[in-house]
Amino acid sequence: MGQLAQFLLVVVVFLSFALLGSSSLSGCVGLLAVQGYCLSLLPIFIHRDGFEPRALLLAAGMAVLKGWLVPKVLLHAIREVKIRREVEPLVGYVPSLIVGVAIVGLSVALASRLPIPPGANAGLLVPVSLAVMMMGLFMTVSRLKALTQVIGYLVFENGIYLFGLLISRDMPWLLEMGVLLDVFVAVFVMGIVIHHISRQFDSIHTDRLTQLKE
Repeated sequence: MGQLAQFLLVVVVFLSFALLGSSSLSGCVGLLAVQGYCLSLLPIFIHRDGFEPRALLLAAGMAVLKGWLVPKVLLHAIREVKIRREVEPLVGYVPSLIVGVAIVGLSVALASRLPIPPGANAGLLVPVSLAVMMMGLFMTVSRLKALTQVIGYLVFENGIYLFGLLISRDMPWLLEMGVLLDVFVAVFVMGIVIHHISRQFDSIHTDRLTQLKE
């Protein structure tokens, strides 16, 4: 794994930290878009034969979907619900950053114990993927706004994608592109659901959903 790939992985982790510490929904979407563009470059630089057509096609698909299309859908949802900030998270932003540091330490410890496929050029890939997955999951469960939870889910999915790069040469590219399409469809459906929840109840605060009765 080259130095540029290692640098991109470090940037992905710092972007995840920034997401944990940001209360601005539009700011979180912007950070998610930058993370998507970083992920789109990794298939090219993570292997020596990264400039083969399959890797270039996957990188282009990632850039369009995670860097442009998904953030555009989320920004449209933010404009529709007219909510700009996550005001009262279950876990505050400073404690969230402390939890993020603990997650990185735990990820490094777990990565050293995982059996890595023979010949896999892992480097920072395994600890970073585990850290991004856990930070995304933590963001999903520690925020109350449905949009912020969607962003946390997408960060979690980014970590899964990073882990999949370990065996990217053994995965058919149609399967990889199919996963990207599934992510877009999931975000599109989430955007529609959030819009209808906001229109019906004038809020996307998920605690309000527990008050619904038949």
